[in-house]
Amino acid sequence: MSAIAKAGATATRLKRSRASLIGGVATGIGVFLLAVLLAGTSPLSLAIALVVAFAVGAWVRLADL
Repeated sequence: MSAIAKAGATATRLKRSRASLIGGVATGIGVFLLAVLLAGTSPLSLAIALVVAFAVGAWVRLADL
């Protein structure tokens, strides 16, 4: 049992702002473009760049950096 549950606090869902969404999308696009510029445009490089960009964009969105 967690310390919050022991204290009797109720679970609440955090609301993330629209700025967090825009920041995650912009970061993902930036990472994709940077990866393409650095690695080239072969199909494997594009696939890896897309996966990495998605992961970083989602992390920024969820972490709300």
